[in-house]
Amino acid sequence: MPPHDDPEILRQLCAHAAELAQASGRPLSRLTVRTGETVVELEWALTTTAAPEIPAGPTEAEAELRYLRSPMVGTFYHAATPDSAPFIGEGDVIEIGQPVGILEAMKLMNPVEADIIAGRVLEIVVPDGTFVEYDQPLVLLAPAGA
Repeated sequence: MPPHDDPEILRQLCAHAAELAQASGRPLSRLTVRTGETVVELEWALTTTAAPEIPAGPTEAEAELRYLRSPMVGTFYHAATPDSAPFIGEGDVIEIGQPVGILEAMKLMNPVEADIIAGRVLEIVVPDGTFVEYDQPLVLLAPAGA
């Protein structure tokens, strides 16, 4: 029996073709395996037929997170002066009306206060001395009970 007609070679070719098809993660559009003249052809579809992945919505806890946003354009500072301690830090619990920073606009220093939620500071989003736009997120808060 010539080597190309050997059933063991055909089995090995089929096994390798199956491994390649599975490893690609894409659907095959064509697969050819022959023993006469030993041919193995694999062809993958150019596009996948899998449904697009739909991102999951926020969890209940994430849905309650809120950003304190910039009320105006300006430079956001974490402290009243370069030598002062920051108004807030990550992990602090703050109340509505509490200062969280200062926005400098046209040489005027404007206090930025927690205006939407009392809660725990998860992240101060912008670095000290950063120019910010109107409505840009400044501080990420979780509700006080979270």
